[in-house]
Amino acid sequence: MRPARANQSPAPEIIETDIPHRLDRLPWAHFHSLVVIALGITWILDGLEVTLAGALSGALKASASLRLDDSQVGASASAYLAGAVLGALVFGWLTDLLGRRRLFFITLGLYVAATAATAVSRDFFMFALFRFLTGAGIGGEYAAINSAIQELIPARFRGRTDLAINGSFWLGALLGSLGATVLLAPGRFAPDMGWRLAFGIGAALGLIVLVFRRALPESPRWLLVHGRVAEAERVVVGIECKVLPGIPGEVLPRLRMRVREQAVGLADLILSLFRRYPRRALLGLVLMVAQAFLYNAIFFTYALVLGRFFAVRSEEVGLYLLPFAVSNFMGPLLLGWLFDRWGRRPMIVLTYALSGALLAGTALLFVGGVLTAVTQTVAFAVVFFFASAAASSAYLTVSECFPLEVRALAIAVFYALGTGLGGVAAPWIFGTLIGTGDPVSVAWGYVFGASLMLVAAFVAWRLAVPAERRALEDVARPLSSVDEQPPYDA
Repeated sequence: MRPARANQSPAPEIIETDIPHRLDRLPWAHFHSLVVIALGITWILDGLEVTLAGALSGALKASASLRLDDSQVGASASAYLAGAVLGALVFGWLTDLLGRRRLFFITLGLYVAATAATAVSRDFFMFALFRFLTGAGIGGEYAAINSAIQELIPARFRGRTDLAINGSFWLGALLGSLGATVLLAPGRFAPDMGWRLAFGIGAALGLIVLVFRRALPESPRWLLVHGRVAEAERVVVGIECKVLPGIPGEVLPRLRMRVREQAVGLADLILSLFRRYPRRALLGLVLMVAQAFLYNAIFFTYALVLGRFFAVRSEEVGLYLLPFAVSNFMGPLLLGWLFDRWGRRPMIVLTYALSGALLAGTALLFVGGVLTAVTQTVAFAVVFFFASAAASSAYLTVSECFPLEVRALAIAVFYALGTGLGGVAAPWIFGTLIGTGDPVSVAWGYVFGASLMLVAAFVAWRLAVPAERRALEDVARPLSSVDEQPPYDA
């Protein structure tokens, strides 16, 4: 018998903890509201940026320094989305590697710097470059923030909270619409100054939010995976002392995990997506592609539609985006609790199917020439009341259906694939269709978007995961779990 090698690696340490269930048993408290405010700002900033891109399109074309045409307006929107794709992938990997907290400072800092630089752009190249970097910051935020929110919010509130936060995109859209309307008002500022001040709104908001985020801890779940058990315990005890001063002495289920000895890598993601959860991977991809095309095609270019087909002046575009934004915000806010009460599957199917059917009907009315600028806006407001909840549920699905170790990277991959396949080219395509001046061409674009939403509804009916009111570790066991695994893709 040969003796054991002196340098043989010891067995990985196994930890046993009830921290996930202690986080999930908490009632809603001030701490959770702080999480929503400090982290949910990401969607407000994204909504602001997307709205400004549309509402300022007329001013960007009229700018003495930029003088963009319709295709360049669409191309700059695509640059923003391309940056978001790359940023999500890079920062998503770093979020799983370095932690949620560290990355949501880095990504917000990049956003603030890039959007401030956008305001001083002097030509199309500079403008597109800084829009790309702004998008990279926002894309990175999506991965870092979605994972942190999922891991800090109790399970029974997770659905409605996630939908409401994603829906806050439209508070940013409201802010962008109002800001564009005020700053572009004739005679208020020099013609080449109003749009620059509008882009400064996001930089100012981002600086304020950096202060709020200082009060947030690292995700205890992430700390556990990386063997920092004592630190995770301190974080949870600190939260419990604020939320539950008299902690009940109940016995909670415990999770057994191996401490990771290697950094999370591509192999872990491949294992999760293609071996353990291929059905969930297909579901997430279809949901993300459908909503990305719908939103990026229609919302980025709606200002062009108003100007080309309804002769709406550029300084009035913001007023038409206001009811559109209100409807989009109210959809997730009013429907979100049903995702926790009725369940993920019925609500995802319902919202995707209704938004697709209603958009197809709107396309018929548009090509028939029976709509005005007001009625077109009303029709879209109805469509996107449901579509906004559907889009938010796509982010909810991909952020809760995969293991803890690769959560941020999975969010990033699906955001990147969805935006890349469904979103990056969409503004350019619709900008080109609108540029033809042919209502039939634009209507066919709407029909294609509606078809994607209906296909997504069918896929959700077959594959959606009943994750409502369940701990994240029950929905998808951590890769490092040593407990008996339930059937994968169940």
